Amino acid sequence: MQKTVYNKGSYNFRNNVTIDWCPGCGDFAIVTAVTQALSKMDMDPTKVVAISGIGCSGKTPHYLNIAGAHTLHGRAIPYAVGVKLANPDLNVLVMGGDGDMLGIGAGHFVAEGRRNSGIVVLLYNNAVYGLTKGQAAPTMPLGEKVKSIPRPSILGKINPSALALASGYTFVARAFSSEIAQLSDIIIKALNHKGSSMIEVLQPCPTYNDVNTLDWYRKRVYKLENDKSWDPEVNSADEDEEKFSRAYETAMTWGDKIPIGILYKNNIIPPFTERLTSIVPDYFKYPPANQDICDKNGYTLVDPFKTFNEKVID
Repeated sequence: MQKTVYNKGSYNFRNNVTIDWCPGCGDFAIVTAVTQALSKMDMDPTKVVAISGIGCSGKTPHYLNIAGAHTLHGRAIPYAVGVKLANPDLNVLVMGGDGDMLGIGAGHFVAEGRRNSGIVVLLYNNAVYGLTKGQAAPTMPLGEKVKSIPRPSILGKINPSALALASGYTFVARAFSSEIAQLSDIIIKALNHKGSSMIEVLQPCPTYNDVNTLDWYRKRVYKLENDKSWDPEVNSADEDEEKFSRAYETAMTWGDKIPIGILYKNNIIPPFTERLTSIVPDYFKYPPANQDICDKNGYTLVDPFKTFNEKVID
């Protein structure tokens, strides 16, 4: 079988596809960072899947030359978990906006931190609902007024990175869409991480958000890796409390200075797929995706009479 080669030099990764994002949208840079990461890893396209929810970010899988699914509003994470559990050998990327994941999808976002199933969540943060004309998203600060809303926001903001840490994600990072090389490097590290990863990607929305602009971010973001003392990796239980506390404090930093980079990387907490082996010992040997469900003629191998007549619980 001929191996698909990722196109590093164009945003159009499928033939005859029109890009639907507004000029200047940070989504362009994010999809570039994703394809650069997959190219650097020489990732087999049949081993990676992109799952998205609703919103501008939901279109991302349409532009990637890999398998993908554009799912329901707020439901990208549980769909992605189903893909990962069915075939744990797959690298599963989840693309969703701040409104999609932290509004209707907030419960699933938190639950995945507890589960730690091994997916990579890319959360596009532009503080507005871009697809539905710029309403205030859960990440918009209290009292902020952008051009697309009639009055300042009367709701407080959610801090995605801090919430991810509190929920249990074992890899948490914050990035900026225009820092493509750094974002690409973070995505590679997240894909190589066993547990679940959450990457908050700060991005401008040039159409509806005239406050958090490209220049606004450029004046504020700074890279954590430039601090030689910064070490987010946890390799023993003894160092977890200190590094977690430092990561949380850094995640809460917002204002004139906004840190970007890997905040926390815990290598000692096992992912959900490994925990399953205590219940299903042969899980990695016979995951659902590798089980035969029909014979060569297409007839089911499942015996419904046997299934429903078996006494499962004594």
